[in-house]
Amino acid sequence: MKANKRIYLDHAAATPLDPRVFAAMKPFMTKEFGNPSTLYREGVVAKNAVFLARKKIAEILFAHPDEIIFTSSGTEGNNLAIQGIVNSAPYLPAGRREKLGEKNPHIITSVIEHPSVLAGCKALEGWGVAVSYIGVDGNGIIKLDELKKALRKETVLVSIMYANNEIGTIEPIREIAKIIRIWRKHNSTSFPYIHTDACQAANYLPLHVERLGIDLLTLNGSKIYGPKGMGALFVRRGVPLSPFIYGGGQERGLRPGTENVAGIVGLAEALGIAETMKEKESKRLTTLRDYFISSMFKKIPGVILNGDRIERSPNNVNVSIPGIESDHLIIELDAHGIAASARSACKSMDEEGSHVIMALGRNTIGTESGIRFTLGRSTTKKDTDYAIAVLSQLVKKLKNIKSL
Repeated sequence: MKANKRIYLDHAAATPLDPRVFAAMKPFMTKEFGNPSTLYREGVVAKNAVFLARKKIAEILFAHPDEIIFTSSGTEGNNLAIQGIVNSAPYLPAGRREKLGEKNPHIITSVIEHPSVLAGCKALEGWGVAVSYIGVDGNGIIKLDELKKALRKETVLVSIMYANNEIGTIEPIREIAKIIRIWRKHNSTSFPYIHTDACQAANYLPLHVERLGIDLLTLNGSKIYGPKGMGALFVRRGVPLSPFIYGGGQERGLRPGTENVAGIVGLAEALGIAETMKEKESKRLTTLRDYFISSMFKKIPGVILNGDRIERSPNNVNVSIPGIESDHLIIELDAHGIAASARSACKSMDEEGSHVIMALGRNTIGTESGIRFTLGRSTTKKDTDYAIAVLSQLVKKLKNIKSL
């Protein structure tokens, strides 16, 4: 069984560049190449393009233009948010204390965050920063009672992702923000601030930062049919943030370096297109996602859905097939023209199983058999039917081989 075309079902890893986005970027990759920091015509054109892109993104987020900081990726945005808050906090890590008796800052995050958040927190622990890793229930939804108990006077940041990149579970960000607001009011403090990684959410979920109640939000161009190597961080006015790289004064001094004008223009265009398509495309993909899941349950015995069935990203289908190694299955699917993944693309070279599925309470067999399909704008019912047919055939084949 072979497909007439490649069927790409890994849109959580990367999306193709929308032709409209490329068209918007092209002038700044060829003719309009000026440095926005210069005073002559070429620089003014580039500076104006950056200004308009910042304004456009701010309008989509219901934010102010000066609250948008351009970065190179979602990973950089997450690191800037976490390190930036810690380095601006009234509590100093042990390695940077000036006086005895000063206390360590404290961060709260979840056990299923993207590697850029978890690795960043682990690195800060080496500086003496205290980190609480909040657990999730069997569907991947954060345990709010555990979060409430973890809050303390030294807590400077709570970082919880909006939609999980592996299992698609949507976290209750508004409820989390409400808990933080009540805590701050009760303790007469502006801390902790709340950050959310919205890289996987931007295509499908509301980004109104006031309604979400968050202080920092990360975006990534490569997940929204925009350019790779381009992201943005929303930082609410009044939130103290320190840079972790140094240079010129670009991006309010928080992200120095000559601006990637083409990438910035592309990011704004991609986010704008995503916003106009959001309602219709979310509805279409939710229907297709549910059909895909139901078909899988009917045709593949023993399949387990990872993540919440309802509070789930419209494009995410993540399952475990006990007894089948996911990496082997990914290779077989690829040979049949289907692109899928076993875990986050940022951890695809790890020999360990998925830390996300493991956090759901699944055993080792479950983590080894997790496979993620993420649908996109080009995905059709015919594509999912072919994927199910191939997957069913491969599971039978691999189980027969294993039994021998």
